Amino acid sequence: MFELSTTELTALTAEITTREIRQQPELWQEALTYYKDNVERINDFFSSIPQEKIRVIFTGAGTSQYVGDTILPFVKHFGDESRFDFQSVGTTNIVSNPTDYFKKDMPTILVSFARSGNSPESLASVQLGQQIIDDFYQITITCAPEGKLAIAAKGDPKNLLLMMPERSNDQGFAMTGSFTCMTLTAMLLFDQTTIDTKEEYVASIIKMGEAVIAKESVIKSYLESDFERVIYLGSGALAGLAREVQLKILELTAGEIATAFDSSMGFRHGPKSFVNDKSLVFVFVSNNTYTRQYDLDILNELKADQIAELVCGIGVDVQNNFEGTSFSFDGDLEYTSIPDGYLALPYALVGQTISLLTSIKVGNKPDTPSPSGTVNRVVKGVTIHPLSI
Repeated sequence: MFELSTTELTALTAEITTREIRQQPELWQEALTYYKDNVERINDFFSSIPQEKIRVIFTGAGTSQYVGDTILPFVKHFGDESRFDFQSVGTTNIVSNPTDYFKKDMPTILVSFARSGNSPESLASVQLGQQIIDDFYQITITCAPEGKLAIAAKGDPKNLLLMMPERSNDQGFAMTGSFTCMTLTAMLLFDQTTIDTKEEYVASIIKMGEAVIAKESVIKSYLESDFERVIYLGSGALAGLAREVQLKILELTAGEIATAFDSSMGFRHGPKSFVNDKSLVFVFVSNNTYTRQYDLDILNELKADQIAELVCGIGVDVQNNFEGTSFSFDGDLEYTSIPDGYLALPYALVGQTISLLTSIKVGNKPDTPSPSGTVNRVVKGVTIHPLSI
């Protein structure tokens, strides 16, 4: 797909999605440059809010929620937990149960992730925060300058607006570059390491992302069988990623392929029943030496079960610890020190590529994958009920 011409991709109704997946390594550099250009403004914002411990809620709907789920373990490890109480809560949960998460006397920063900035739940979550919380702040991380969230943030000293690269505002149905750019920006925002180290991480994941694009034929070889199910597993940040990439399969195949996701440890507790002889299982392998053991354990266990059509590890030098199939980023020691939050970006490209190729395999149209029109790029049909407090 990445080597086809624009004309060929257009004939498959796949030109937009293919281009938006392929361009992501370039966008990560743009996101880093934007962050560096705005460090002073970011620091001024954090200096303006209460210095006592403050709740930080990462929020969004669907893929935007999974940004928060992916980065939460990372920021709890590498962020300043002495100052920030990090949580990840979907806007869909906030809107239906606002007083479970918003407390009147608890200072809160709501970090909104939004591709369009127009989702009803995103707008309602902000309104509920303003209604319920006395000391309410916002960080708006969005891809659309014309979106309602971005417009509302402009000129508001209690709302830090961070715009993603222009091309990350995906025009395809599925969120791809928007997901990885918002994920990267949030990590850069709360990661306490130096800018120099952040630059090194981004330079490495850019090379890893480019390697994914170059290895499309390897990924395609995993999809040659008559499979019906795809399962993603991971630990920590990579468990959040597992949920996101399984959604990409569902979206781009319009549900033709059944999916499951779980943590590497949690999968044994019932969900493993989902595995049959028409299943592909992909395990994202952690760079954390301790955590990695559990990812390798489930890889070896699933391979020994001899039930799934394919069991594949995705990670750095996986083949050194797993004798089965692996998509391995090897040959460069710099990759072994990258924290899992940053690794999630090139790993996401693997999952997105699998989804793109699977969509074509089942005869669907990646750019417009929902033939019934019941699922939309920006959700419709949501009723926001007023809250009386």
